[in-house]
Amino acid sequence: MIVYHVYLKYVAFAVAAVTLPVIGLVILKIIQKWTTGRCRSLVCLNGKTAVVTGGGSGIGFETALLLAARGCRVIIADREDTTKAKNKIISVTNNTNIATRHLDLTSLQSIRKFAKEINETEERLDILINNAGSQAAKNKHTDDGLHVTMQINHFGPFLLTHLLADLLKKSAPSRIIFVSSATAFFWNNLSLKNLNYPKNHPMNFLRTSFIYGNSKLCNVIAANGFAERLKKFGVTSNSLHPGLVNTDIHARTARFLGIKTFRRMFRTIILFLYGKTPKEGAQTTIALAVSNHLKTVTGKHFWDCRNFIQPPKAWNKKFCNEIWEKSEEFVKLKPEEQLPVETF
Repeated sequence: MIVYHVYLKYVAFAVAAVTLPVIGLVILKIIQKWTTGRCRSLVCLNGKTAVVTGGGSGIGFETALLLAARGCRVIIADREDTTKAKNKIISVTNNTNIATRHLDLTSLQSIRKFAKEINETEERLDILINNAGSQAAKNKHTDDGLHVTMQINHFGPFLLTHLLADLLKKSAPSRIIFVSSATAFFWNNLSLKNLNYPKNHPMNFLRTSFIYGNSKLCNVIAANGFAERLKKFGVTSNSLHPGLVNTDIHARTARFLGIKTFRRMFRTIILFLYGKTPKEGAQTTIALAVSNHLKTVTGKHFWDCRNFIQPPKAWNKKFCNEIWEKSEEFVKLKPEEQLPVETF
């Protein structure tokens, strides 16, 4: 009898050890779904034009789809063939005013070519969404001599926004949106010295992740800088954290690390259980792009469709101006392309 009672205690303990964590996970999932921001605006975008970088997949695709559903002319800018994405958007929304343009953010020449084409062929640009991003896992540099992660995530969008500034001014009121990340707050070591990570420098997981965080902090700094320089022209500029989103960008990193690693298994489980869907991840971007109550809001940072505090380093005006000026040098911005300081 004693052995039987001991056995029952062990069974009860085992059941509790399994059941309680499961209940906790379910509760956390409910909280995550309940707190996820949603764009409530019903604004129609007929007659408006938007450019979405990285619009062929993930958050970018959902952003393009949601804009198209409101009647917007959407230009999907991607280095991959986005014909399938375009056709799917048209089939879902019946909006045939969807265009695809090649844009390789790892090439400053490609960025200039894309911007020239947009400026010459488009009458207006109401919304510029700098969405494309990368989590490169090696210390690779582009032909422009820039670290690939920094060029895709920061230098590329920085140059592109400068080159499209005049069209945005012409189309005012217009909006610029930078998709950043929570890593801008706590996982970076950004300085003037490592703004462009040096070639042949020893690399490990920590340094790689810092580079990604640095690029996302630069997104916030850039968004604030454009907000200050373009405010008087009726152009707003804001940044956002989309949340933990289950997209291919994580899967690509996991494949590099190896399918049998604990990191991949952990990442897969967490993203499956708690990651937002790409549609959920696009909600804050859409809110910033369309909401009437945000049409004059500029130089702010958003989480889940709500105004959020800025990363601490973004509070330092001197530091941010230094990053801006150094970025101008790295992208070889011409004097006539620069946005003058006196427009602050």
